Amino acid sequence: MEDTIIFGLVERSQFALNDPVYHPGEIPMYTRDGRQLSLLEYLLLETEHVHGKIRRYTNPDENAFFPEYLPPLILPPLVYPNVLWTPAASVNVNDRIMTMYKEHLLPGIAAPGDDGNYGSSAMYDVMILQALSRRIHYGKFVAESKFLQQTEEYSDLIRKRDADAIMELLTDRAVELKVIDRVKMKTSIFGRDLNTDEQMLRLDPDAVGDLYDTWVMPLTKDVEVEYLLRRLDE
Repeated sequence: MEDTIIFGLVERSQFALNDPVYHPGEIPMYTRDGRQLSLLEYLLLETEHVHGKIRRYTNPDENAFFPEYLPPLILPPLVYPNVLWTPAASVNVNDRIMTMYKEHLLPGIAAPGDDGNYGSSAMYDVMILQALSRRIHYGKFVAESKFLQQTEEYSDLIRKRDADAIMELLTDRAVELKVIDRVKMKTSIFGRDLNTDEQMLRLDPDAVGDLYDTWVMPLTKDVEVEYLLRRLDE
């Protein structure tokens, strides 16, 4: 997931911001029931429609951005191990991921302006958003593991509905700093321009590290907290 996200960010950074991709009505796109979408939303919806047919969203690792539009399966469903606590498994923050991506991640990697590469921009946007969603919602599995390791501590905080204390208990800053260093290193490798002898990078590793630190990891922890607050539900 991490490699996919970083590679996608590097590739998306070669295009301008291309604002019309993100505003419904700029490029006329509609759902089958007449809802107006942006080009990004339309391409994401259609991608989920195709992938949904071959049971991508029956996998508990995956969370659709448009679950209400998922089609019937054309393959028989698979049976997955029941790892997540059922009342908490439905946590879905894709609306917040979309907002974070458009308002914070994208302006941090794409130059202002319009170069007309709307299709290519939206294609990489979809790839990044799906990888981000999987990475961030994996926080549900992380939260379940942490709960099983420290059941008494988490159960007490859950009963008190103390979200701040849960956040403090699950946060390991040393691990987060390792993630930031790893992300920066991968960005410096994936973003190297091999067409020149100079050590030129297509994307600033520090910028990607900051995006992970400020947005990606905090949203992952929000998922963990939301999951844990439902962990004792029946």
